[in-house]
Amino acid sequence: MLDSTGQGKIKRHFRARRKLKTPNLVSHITQRAAGKEPLFLEDKDYQYMLWLLREVARKYSLTLYAFCLMPNHVHLLLSPNEENLYEAMQSLFSRYAMMFNRKYERKGHLFGGPYRQAVCLDDVYLLTASLYIHLNPVRAKLADGPLDFRWSSCGLYTADNAPQSFVTPGFVLNILSGDKSEKKAKYQKLLQHGGQLNIEEVMEEKEAIERFRRALSSKMPSFLKWIVKKTQTATSLPSSADLLDMDELERQIQEMKTRDFPNKPESYKAKKFLIEQLIARGYTKGEIAEQLEMSRKSVYNILKASL
Repeated sequence: MLDSTGQGKIKRHFRARRKLKTPNLVSHITQRAAGKEPLFLEDKDYQYMLWLLREVARKYSLTLYAFCLMPNHVHLLLSPNEENLYEAMQSLFSRYAMMFNRKYERKGHLFGGPYRQAVCLDDVYLLTASLYIHLNPVRAKLADGPLDFRWSSCGLYTADNAPQSFVTPGFVLNILSGDKSEKKAKYQKLLQHGGQLNIEEVMEEKEAIERFRRALSSKMPSFLKWIVKKTQTATSLPSSADLLDMDELERQIQEMKTRDFPNKPESYKAKKFLIEQLIARGYTKGEIAEQLEMSRKSVYNILKASL
């Protein structure tokens, strides 16, 4: 395993530089108001956004895992079942902006640019992202606890008698071990411990959720023991049939960096395999060179080589 402080760790997510709409790819979508403008001024605004979210999910065949509607920004955890995520998000946010501008007699852009997309690469990151989303109102001091905030999916994750919804919490809860009630009890315990931690704003700091995961694991060591070993998130990645899980990838990279690899075809093949694994996870060539402690030229040469 690499340095436990997080330096040199393999990313469990990546921010898409261009919008990815691959079917079944799990994404954390964030969108914020322009400047310090509000997105919601009264309950009916929140209700309209929820109605739109349900309609867009139905029309574009999206699976929604979690959401939180904050006064000036939105968090969504979802995956498209078809190749249409960009069109779905464009419909959602443009229709809401049209309603808001018309209702409050305002002009101009309501949202501060295109939505942001962080692709979840493993189940632990997905679970942590859902906890982060539900703890957002606590971080912003809008509620004493996540269940006290009305405009999120948190209650669906914790209540034994949660109503049927267009939100699918089971995908995230199934990362935890136990029966249905045990999963929900464990999720609520994670929320309680997570709420005691200092949570950064992910829209300002792209590694906020990863740091939150490390802090939660440190505060609550049993967290990782509750995880069921599987790769339901990774298998949604393009060409992911042979995608290594995080721990194995970190192990192989560490082995490559500590062993004295001879300049033989087998060593180039091993390095190329690791480079391709990192490319599949959204790393740039420069980031790969840094991770593997080699020059960018070496990365390019290994990829170009006919092995």
